Amino acid sequence: MTGEQIFVSHAPADLELVQELFSTVKNFPFGVHIALEEVESGRSRKRLEGRLANSDLVVAVLTAESAKSQWINQEIGYALAKGIPVLPLYESGDLRGGFVTEIEGVTLDRENLSFTVFNLLCRLRAELAPLGALSVPNWYIRFPCTLADCGHPVTLELEEGQTKLWKRYEHGQLLDVSCEVCESTYYFDPATIGFVRREGGI
Repeated sequence: MTGEQIFVSHAPADLELVQELFSTVKNFPFGVHIALEEVESGRSRKRLEGRLANSDLVVAVLTAESAKSQWINQEIGYALAKGIPVLPLYESGDLRGGFVTEIEGVTLDRENLSFTVFNLLCRLRAELAPLGALSVPNWYIRFPCTLADCGHPVTLELEEGQTKLWKRYEHGQLLDVSCEVCESTYYFDPATIGFVRREGGI
């Protein structure tokens, strides 16, 4: 699991929500292209179409705001015409219309974004698994150690499945990984894989 590309289709008014939902997802070794970020960074709609065409998965964020956006339906239709799977992330079932009516998606709960991100990661781990795999492959995030004068690469490998990660979350058991050079320990939320804190270090 490296190098896959995810395109996130969303209403302009939902940009802040989408950025929050995908902030930790962006730490994994695949590309996450959020539609409005691409456009706002000065890239043209043509370039955006290229991002969409080269995606392995499209996540369509369906909210009350998205019903007012012409782009989301076009991006969903384009993806399906190209044979790119679409994963709906929706606030309520009635927002799942057209081509995505029958596609099992992820429910968006604004009151519990940790649970939403956890379920999104569940689906991404399943959708991006290599064909024929007997189990979901390990995922990881890699980052430089933040202790002054260290900077050694640190890798947190997710060897546990999503069910075990949720149990850890419910029991308040953080994931941890240590830098091999300075022995700083980094702690992460097992539901969202978000950074919590760093301790120690030589």
